[in-house]
This record gives sequence, C-alpha cells and structure tokens, in this order.
Amino acid sequence: MSNQLAVERVAEVEARSAGLRKELGLVDLVLMQIMYVVGSAWVGTAAKLGSSHTVFWLLAILLYYLPQAAVVIFLARLMPLEGGLYQWTSIALGRFAGFMIAWNLWAYAILIGATFGVTIANNAAYLLSGSGATLSQLWWYTPVVSTFALLVVTMITVRGLGVGRWVQDVGGAAHVLTFAALLIVPLVALAHGRSVAYRPLDVTAPALTPFSLNIFGKMALGALSGFEYVAIMAGETRSASRTITRSVLVAAPIIVLMFILGTDSVIALVPRDRIDLVSPIPQALSLGFEGSGVVRLIVPALILLLLLRQLGVVTMVFNGNTRLPLVAGWDNLLPSWFTRLHPKFRTPVNSILFVSAITIAFSLAGQAGVGVQEAFQLLENAAGILYALTYLGLFAIPLFGAANLERRPPLWLRLASASGFGMALLYSILSVFPIIEVPSWRTFALKIITVILVANLIGVVIYFGGKRANASR
Repeated sequence: MSNQLAVERVAEVEARSAGLRKELGLVDLVLMQIMYVVGSAWVGTAAKLGSSHTVFWLLAILLYYLPQAAVVIFLARLMPLEGGLYQWTSIALGRFAGFMIAWNLWAYAILIGATFGVTIANNAAYLLSGSGATLSQLWWYTPVVSTFALLVVTMITVRGLGVGRWVQDVGGAAHVLTFAALLIVPLVALAHGRSVAYRPLDVTAPALTPFSLNIFGKMALGALSGFEYVAIMAGETRSASRTITRSVLVAAPIIVLMFILGTDSVIALVPRDRIDLVSPIPQALSLGFEGSGVVRLIVPALILLLLLRQLGVVTMVFNGNTRLPLVAGWDNLLPSWFTRLHPKFRTPVNSILFVSAITIAFSLAGQAGVGVQEAFQLLENAAGILYALTYLGLFAIPLFGAANLERRPPLWLRLASASGFGMALLYSILSVFPIIEVPSWRTFALKIITVILVANLIGVVIYFGGKRANASR
C-alpha cells in the first residue's frame, strides 16, 4: 500500500467512524489501561520466582514494555483510527496480514473473556465462602456463575460506552484501591506480630531455567501487554491521537510499581507451592488480614473491589472485541450483518451478541473435564499465544512495513521493535507448556497447539471466503 493509498484509507475509516459516539477521554483511557494491563493473576505468576522476580520484571520492562509503549504511541499518533491494530497492520503490511492479526486479537479476546468468567466465579467464591473458596469445588458453581457474569457484561456492552465507560472507570478505580490494600497488607500482618518475610524491592540474581524463562515470558507479554487495546476504540475517543499518547505516558509508571510491589506482597504472605494462580490477590488479602479484628469486613470489601475490576475488564474486552468484526465488515471481509448499529445506542449489537455466544461457549468448554486451575491455565496459555501473534504483527510494522507509512519510523524505534518481536516469539514458544502440575504436559501442549492451528485455519478460510464473495458480486 503506497503512502497515497494509506492517506486515502485513513480518510475512509475516519468517515465511517463519524456515526460512533465519542465517549472516551483521558481519565477513562488511563483507568482502562491500569485495569486491563495490571491483571490480578500476574502477581501470583511472578511470585513463583521468589525474590528474583524484581530482576525479571525490570528486564521485561526494558525489553518489552517500553518498546511496546513506544510503538503504540508512534502508530496512534500517525493513525488514530477505529479498529486500532487492525487498521495499522492493513495499511503497513496488507489486508491479509491485517485481517489475520485482527482475527488472532479477536480470538484472544474471546478466550480471555472466557478466562475472566472463570476468574470472576473463583473470586466470588472467596467472597462467599472465605479463604478456602470451597464453593468453587462444587461441580455446578463455576459454570453457572461465569455464564451469568458474561450475560451481565453483554447487556452493559449493548448499552454502549456511555454506560460501559462508567463500569470500566469504577473497575479501574476499584483495582487501584485493591492494589493499595495488597501493598499494605504485609505491614498489617507485621503489626499483628506475625512472622512475615516482607522485603520489598529485594533483588536476587535469577536462575535461567526453562521454568523461569516460561514465567519471564508471561511477565513480559502476558502481564505487560495491553496499551494497543484502547486504540481499537480510537474512533470513540475525543482527540484520539493526543489522548491515547498522554494516557500511555501517565499509566506506564503506575503500572510498573503495582506489578513489582504487588508481587512482593504475595511472596511475603503465601507459600510458593500454595499460590493460587487464578486468584492470588484474594488469597493474599485473606491470609494477610487473618487475625485482624476487622478481617470479616475488610477482606470481603476488598474482594468485592476486585470483582468490580474484573467486571470492568471483561466489559472493556467485550467493547473492543465487538469493534473488530465491525471494521472488518466495513472492509467487506465479513457480512454487513456485523456492521449494523443499534438504533438507539449506536453499538454494533449483532456483533456483541455473536461475541457473547462464542465467549460463553469457550468458557464452558474450557471447564469441561478439568479442575479450575488447569482450565484457567489452558484458556490463559492459548489466549496468550494468540495475543503474542498479534504483537508479532505490531512489532513487524516498523520493521517490515515502514515504506507504506506516512512517516518512516526512526532507527531507535526499529531497534525497540526488534526487541519486542523477540520477546513475543519467546512467549509464543514457551507458553505451550504449563507452569502448574497437570496429568500430562504433552496433552496440555497438544490442546493448546490444536486451538492455535484451528483458530488460524478458520481465519484463513473466512478471509478468502469473504474475498471470493466480494468478487462474485
């Protein structure tokens, strides 16, 4: 795609976005990024490394987090378009690459939405049945509660960002408050005379093993990704280019501190072999406030805040994910059915209902025949690899698609992109393997590889099927 064609495509997408309501501002995007990037499970994953987690966090920030932020800022300034990464890749690398990147991002969001259904159910079990989360052991509990949560999110998403952004803002604020509690809970435990090995920012040289590198990859791409997701809704953001850039700069340092200090708290309170990888924060809060006179009030309130955050995240994921079929429909790669807007709320209602049905189906399928921890790992690892493939596309834009952009990326940005590309590739390879005990790691790996291959094969069939349908008209 030549520079002139790129300019024309930008103008075309901006014209199509005119019918969308511009609901999002700076505060909304900052809270969305904090809520979305700082996943509640990652401090538990990083805590598996013990005190060496600080070094790994810093390496992940240097090699992946900062390159990601730089590339997203560059592209968002150049192309503040509804559809975000889909539009950027289509312009720089071609329509097929753009569709496949968007397809992997869409499939990722389906699986991560399914994962959040499981997480919400598991955290609600802590709220309702205490530190043992005994409710989650009942065979019916997780399927019923996760499905109900996803149906609530569907209704919110149909109403649009006028309602959804408030759910997301409340979720972001609740997440900040929950992490504030996580950061102080070791001090509360110490004040009550408990033996807690709390050493914040302790630095220990890491051991380089397949296990530690697996977790390192998760801490980089898994935990520190997400800046590009808010750009999907650029057409619904006020002064999109400036607002997205400023939101990344404001959110980045807050996110770094939340991850590092939050991991220190989990390490101080939870034995490494007992860390709950689905809900480490409720687990740490329950253990940390144990013995406190107000524990019965504090812990449920904090877990409720965490549930609000998770409701906000899955609402954000739904909102972004329903925009990808919308913009693909604009390009006639999907039926126009996906582009129809609700007459009152101006949301892609057909796309929302379709995404809802698929997400619920995957949530239930992921729970079939396995425990909660293994279901979470299967969904999370498969989703993470799909997401990593989209990041390979993101970092490929400055490396291989520069000639098709209105402005060529500087050398330092191309070097940063090479670093990010390598980290995404590392994550993709290592995430095939589990970090928990499972009956068979080979079966676990085979399930994930099958999901990735089948998902991409379906994407290829849909793309070429759409092209043939257009050609026959």
